[in-house]
Amino acid sequence: MIDRYPREWEEVGRKLTEALAAGRIEKLGDLAREASASADQWQSRLRGASKNRKLVEQARPPLVRGRLWLLALDQCALAAAAGQASGKVRFNVLNGLLIQKLLFRQGLERKPASLTWFRLCWPLVSQKRILMPLVQSQGIFCFYSGKLIVEISSLIAGRSCLEIAAGDGTLSRLLTEAGAPVRATDDHSWTHVIDFPEQVEKMAAPTALERYRPQVVICSWPPPGNLFEQQVFTTPSVELYLVIGSRHAFASGNRQAYAGQKGFELEVSPRLSHYVLPPELDSEVLIFRRRES
Repeated sequence: MIDRYPREWEEVGRKLTEALAAGRIEKLGDLAREASASADQWQSRLRGASKNRKLVEQARPPLVRGRLWLLALDQCALAAAAGQASGKVRFNVLNGLLIQKLLFRQGLERKPASLTWFRLCWPLVSQKRILMPLVQSQGIFCFYSGKLIVEISSLIAGRSCLEIAAGDGTLSRLLTEAGAPVRATDDHSWTHVIDFPEQVEKMAAPTALERYRPQVVICSWPPPGNLFEQQVFTTPSVELYLVIGSRHAFASGNRQAYAGQKGFELEVSPRLSHYVLPPELDSEVLIFRRRES
């Protein structure tokens, strides 16, 4: 991608180098969010106007810069977590076996993790720090315990449920397997990272909300400062919105939309947050319930 878009990479690389040289690590997040917000705005403008060649050409640089920032930050995080600046980062045999058994069925197919086994075996994993940087490059931002799946199923309580920005659809798949059918949707903008399965319908969140009019909406690790979550609060059919993300405002979610909405009561659930793995993520589960009129 760097070879294909040298001009965009020159700009991203220059800002990245300047921030690192000045020791301003927090500036990286600000720059990445700005690039991501710009890319989101251009993606919104492009919807329904894909045949407008001039608009597509105008959109390409900011879209490319947004993606390059994500890739660059992934590499920085992985290098920092692994404590090495070069070479391929990987698990040793024991750590790889433990993580595979605890969190995956096969390959990168996530399973509802057993909290009992996780608590017993997680202390034995010596390479904890590199787990999330490694899997995030594959579009995985957390793991779901079996107890979390049971609790969310109970919250859905037989109502129509839609997952937006579903990624590879793991959360919807696990909930559906547990008897709480969920429709998974995603705009498929992360095809460079995620191999989207057929059950994840290609659809932007605002379109999905308007078309399906769900009673319950779920979203796992919505991008920070995204433009689509505000649509959840203005969709009349929505009775409950559940967000799985980070307790750190810079890491996930549209905090302005959360604070600005008036139609829902917000509950921060420490219990459900505890069921999101691994604990080092500092995860947070938010439950928005529509106020009674």
